[in-house]
Amino acid sequence: MDRAIEFARASSSGRTSAPRHRIEPEMGDDVVQYEIDGAIAKITLNRPDKLNAMNAQVIGELGRRVREAGDDDSVKVVLITGAGRAFSAGFDINDEIEDGTETPNEWRPVLQRDINMTMSIWECPKPTIAVVNGHCLAGGCEIAMACDLVVASEDAKFGEPEIQYGSGPVTLLMPFILNQRRTRELLFTGDTIDAQEALDAGLINKVVATGDLETTAKELALRIAPTPIEVLRLTKQTLNRAYEAMGLRQAVNSNLEIGSLINGANTPEQQEFDAIAREKGLKAALAWRNERYGGQPTE
Repeated sequence: MDRAIEFARASSSGRTSAPRHRIEPEMGDDVVQYEIDGAIAKITLNRPDKLNAMNAQVIGELGRRVREAGDDDSVKVVLITGAGRAFSAGFDINDEIEDGTETPNEWRPVLQRDINMTMSIWECPKPTIAVVNGHCLAGGCEIAMACDLVVASEDAKFGEPEIQYGSGPVTLLMPFILNQRRTRELLFTGDTIDAQEALDAGLINKVVATGDLETTAKELALRIAPTPIEVLRLTKQTLNRAYEAMGLRQAVNSNLEIGSLINGANTPEQQEFDAIAREKGLKAALAWRNERYGGQPTE
């Protein structure tokens, strides 16, 4: 399911040190920005007009940049954030609607690709910090959960609303982050929670004023950065192994198979949602879905 990404090689590999600050040019559309500031790499999802919904291009670029930061011996901490008013509203539904993805066999490689990207963050040998404002939903919430630490602004909203589409979580990490009762409530209802609720539930580490978000995240990164890179690598490795000993990777692998069946079930509700999206647009389909679930807006 998830391609194993080896922990970055030792600093004796002969890589040259990176400049203290650089922003690298992107190929084509600038959908994922990559910036180095001393020992900190900053990766920014950059589709603000789409609430940073992740299409195939974003997924590929985000995974590539995470691996690049992991392999760069000048980087000790990786920040992941979103441009504009949201962290990420999740995977771009339009991709699947336009492609006509329907059967379990068609869904499996799509979900595999999405899981590989999310797990590349989990497997990154450097500490990762999600810097969250606004919507952090579905696949976006899974990215945040795959990070080691999460700093959020007061306006942040978290959740996995996939069940309201007749779908389910793609990368099943929530049972290893929250307690059983809270996980079941959120995944059965598709409800969202605000930043304070997320803090109380243990989903995130800090809630700060919106204007303090970037400063707080950078200060946290700078608290970590003085630690020798080998110590950071080994500490993260042992923490990840502890969770994997509890079954995290097995759960993610199993969910790929079940998720393919759920998405490929082609229920009447799924068909109606897709038909409305094709005929009237995604906004109309989301409004139809929200009405079915009592009008709670999840995006």
